[in-house]
Amino acid sequence: MDIFGILTMVGGLALFLFGMNVMGDGLTQLSGGRLEQILEKLTSKRIMAVLLGAVVTAVIQSSSATTVMVVGFVNSGIMKLNQAVGIIMGANIGTTVTAWLLSLTGIEGSNFLLQMCKPKNFSPILALIGIVLYMSKKSDNKKNVGTILLGFATLMFGMEQMSGAVAPLADNPAFTSILTMFSNPILGILAGALLTAVIQSSSASVGILQALCSTGAIRYNIAIPIIMGQNIGTCVTAIISSIGANINARRTAMIHLFFNIIGSVIFMVVFYGSNLIFHYAFLDTIASPASIALIHSIFNIACVLVMLPISDWLVKLATLIVPDKQVEQKEEDRVTVLDQRFLDQPGFAVKLCKDAVAQMAHLSRKAFLLAIDNLKDPSDEKRKKVYQLEEKVDLYEDELNTYLVKLSSQNLSNDDSKELSFLLHCVNDFERISDHSINVVDSSDEIIKNKIKMSEKALVDLDIFASSIKDILDLTIEIFDEMNPDRAKEIQPLEEIVDKLSDEMKKRHIMRLRSGECSLEAGLVLEDLIISYERVGDHCSNVSKHMMAMDDLVLDASWFKDEYNKIKDTYVLP
Repeated sequence: MDIFGILTMVGGLALFLFGMNVMGDGLTQLSGGRLEQILEKLTSKRIMAVLLGAVVTAVIQSSSATTVMVVGFVNSGIMKLNQAVGIIMGANIGTTVTAWLLSLTGIEGSNFLLQMCKPKNFSPILALIGIVLYMSKKSDNKKNVGTILLGFATLMFGMEQMSGAVAPLADNPAFTSILTMFSNPILGILAGALLTAVIQSSSASVGILQALCSTGAIRYNIAIPIIMGQNIGTCVTAIISSIGANINARRTAMIHLFFNIIGSVIFMVVFYGSNLIFHYAFLDTIASPASIALIHSIFNIACVLVMLPISDWLVKLATLIVPDKQVEQKEEDRVTVLDQRFLDQPGFAVKLCKDAVAQMAHLSRKAFLLAIDNLKDPSDEKRKKVYQLEEKVDLYEDELNTYLVKLSSQNLSNDDSKELSFLLHCVNDFERISDHSINVVDSSDEIIKNKIKMSEKALVDLDIFASSIKDILDLTIEIFDEMNPDRAKEIQPLEEIVDKLSDEMKKRHIMRLRSGECSLEAGLVLEDLIISYERVGDHCSNVSKHMMAMDDLVLDASWFKDEYNKIKDTYVLP
């Protein structure tokens, strides 16, 4: 092979890997995080986990991506270790789909339909359809489908380029002698593992092996150990991903490694042991792309059938290799379920951020309602709890803002981009609500410290005002949990009542000051409380407005007036 042949082969490999990456990204975007949510929820039964792992991997075309995703699930506490085992096993089956697609390059025959099944003939059609859809600005889904088709066409074109570039090597004695070395099972496994570890994709390394079949020098005695090694090499991605993760996440990566190593060892012992007795003649025959795909599938399915019944032993082995440490972070100390590994699945990452913001919202509500309760019935325990909740909300804010900024640089759909912007606004509003809980606690401390006594009228007004704040907080959290922009408008009439109550209380406060019913010190504290309560209503209103803006909804003035009139008598100062 001359320098131009080498360049063609390298270029074909680059296009192949790029096409696989583009296709995987398009499939991930099209799924919009739904596949990850299915994995998260439907893994209680081991056999179901295997099927889900196979399906998800077949769709996103990467067992490495699936396994890294699972490591992230376990690290963030979304999934338990024993649930992850089945998905890892299924991922090994799902990754064989790519090899079957690539085996289409080996189709032979003069029939028109057979010829159209060859990638070099149908890939240009897919590329044409793909570019038309990709350039369409009207629909994210169309653009994602176009990306998938373009990625697949590029992948197949790269495969053809590689096959064509290595074909002349069939008559090269040096090349065939090198390949003969890999007929040694140990060397073959090491070669397959090293190649896959370098490119971090077993699907891609199997594709390279299929491309080499065009030389006629790949025999079954060479292909089989290389395929086993490729399954081991793909574990590198998960192992790298588990660095810095918690103990169970590291155990998940080790289970992936043990599964493939033990499966390969069992296969080697059984296959090559029986070969000593039966002397399989096919080992010296030439392998085809389709036979490579078949071997890849049989090996992985057989491994799952053998290892699934003893999967609990894999968990125990991983626990033995990665033992518990004396000092380990407690589950309740975890701030969020966010994990850097999910940034490559932006649709699912946005969903996780929404869940984390919801947790933050509930903490803010709890802190503020506890601060109101402490105002009426103060205690050191309540005061301490409010400060603890506020500190945790601050931790949520720091982590969510950092994560959302990182996520914003990913390839987001229009809907995900809108939701991300909405969540950024909500993080600020919910954090400010928790800040006002501290203000209310400080006001309570000032009342106790200076022995301030408020008038009965002021206390009654404050109770009614607090009731409206509790209601608007509850409604805001409920609507946020539902993520229902249509209901978000319900917050606005209640916020209008909060504003009017604030104005009325300020007027009454001034009148009491003038009449001497209220002291100046009590008036200052009351003023601070009114401001804190009103600001909470403002932040609830902000959440409502941002949610409606996400769906381009406009508040109907007539509806607003009718709704306000319905509820205004519920909150009347005596």
